[in-house]
Amino acid sequence: MIKIASSVLAADFARLGDEIKSVSTSDYIHFDVMDGLFVHNISFGIPVLRSVRKVTDMILDVHLMIDSPSRYIKEFADAGADIITFHVEAEAYENINDVIADIHKLGKKAGLSISPDTPAETVLPYIDSLDLVLVMTVEPGYGGQAFKKETLPKISFLHNIINKRGITCELEVDGGINVETAKLCVDAGANVLVAGVDVFDAVDRAAQIAKLRSV
Repeated sequence: MIKIASSVLAADFARLGDEIKSVSTSDYIHFDVMDGLFVHNISFGIPVLRSVRKVTDMILDVHLMIDSPSRYIKEFADAGADIITFHVEAEAYENINDVIADIHKLGKKAGLSISPDTPAETVLPYIDSLDLVLVMTVEPGYGGQAFKKETLPKISFLHNIINKRGITCELEVDGGINVETAKLCVDAGANVLVAGVDVFDAVDRAAQIAKLRSV
């Protein structure tokens, strides 16, 4: 089954509670955290996540685009994250297994993300202990970018690895997702689609979510 993670980065922050309710037919709420260091942009952080947790019981899929994410795992878990995904490029390789273990000890699901230029093989040493792998299909840091088709072989590669190993690991894609690119990703093996602008700019958001889910 294809899951939809509606990204609140594209929502109207002045009425965020209502915006989240308007996408309640999605499977996850995707929450992009940017620190101005790992990426150039700055978005929102722990206080906003804590507020979001109060207005929804939906699964909060927290994507940390921050430097040295190990410093903040507990804070994001305590604020209400259900899934905590961090970038392989943002943490020292020797620390990654410990970060994944820390997320699990806090009762949360652990995800690892790779940017478009990062080889898919980079996640292989950790994939058996992950609940989710996130393939960025745009450069991390800004919403509304055009989808990078050159990321599709990475999605296929990781899909095949997950199937061959028989592991329970979701394969998520994020960036430039619309009905057309969603189909490309699903055909390549993705089963979680992060959609921001395509959902929040739709007149009928529930109908758009249903379209994405049925590609």
